[in-house]
Amino acid sequence: MIQNMKAITRRQFTSMAVAVIPASILGNKVLASSQKMPSGTLWQLPSQTGSQINSYVIRNSGGELIVMDGGRKKDAAYLRKFILEQGNHVHAWFISHTHLDHTEALTEILNNSGDMKIDRIYGSLPDDDWMKVHQSARSFKTQTDFKAALKKSGHELMDLSLGQQIKFKGATIEILGIRNPELTVNAVNNSSVVCRLDTDGHSVLFLGDLGVEGGDKLLASPYRDRLKADYVQMSHHGQTGVSEEFYQIVDPTFCLWPTPAWLWTNKNGTGPWKTLEVRAWMNALSIEKHYIAKDGLHQINL
Repeated sequence: MIQNMKAITRRQFTSMAVAVIPASILGNKVLASSQKMPSGTLWQLPSQTGSQINSYVIRNSGGELIVMDGGRKKDAAYLRKFILEQGNHVHAWFISHTHLDHTEALTEILNNSGDMKIDRIYGSLPDDDWMKVHQSARSFKTQTDFKAALKKSGHELMDLSLGQQIKFKGATIEILGIRNPELTVNAVNNSSVVCRLDTDGHSVLFLGDLGVEGGDKLLASPYRDRLKADYVQMSHHGQTGVSEEFYQIVDPTFCLWPTPAWLWTNKNGTGPWKTLEVRAWMNALSIEKHYIAKDGLHQINL
């Protein structure tokens, strides 16, 4: 079992905080601790259906709002309300890949955007012909529905490039991984965008659903030295993602698990996933704290 550690002896780090979130934000449970003055805030949003999703909202020290993925269609109303309570203006929205548990919420919002303002949407999507060959008809439809919603809303997807740095007020997002069309095993997951968020105080590595093959490509790339981070979003919801070696290179202090209860326990050890194995890997790294979506909404001061 993974246990929260009370102290870290192998690192020096600035203590994190999880601040209490106002009850107006849908009454989800939030974990709390103490911390110095933050230079930004990250929220890990829970699924509204108990399924696995990837959904993160970040407010930097300059007040700009950044969203990572967003979840399924049934998560859209929750996400919309959350963004509304943060000012209803998204400065940048990043899509890791077009599986439904990552993009359906944004597709729904783009089709019915209301008063929400979204400045830019970023991604690195495989070609449609490639998707037809290497993914299911359902996944292909998810991507085409997303593209149609972009067009309907008048937005253009900003295609990301390796090494690109996107500057915000008090924060930078660096692109370390984009689509990998040569990887046809676990194909779309292995084309997940990998990006590193750096604030004045901390770094966060977002992995989407990257698989072992995509992770190995990153380890062999010039961006290997940029993988080490204070926080890591556990790839593919904490199961069947990147390798143990990959996490050892990241060497995180904190883990962000976009993981529902049934997947966290691997259906009490009876499921086919590798969640329990990955949990053991992270336990060996003496992680300071695990933020798990099954426990509700988490607010983290960076």
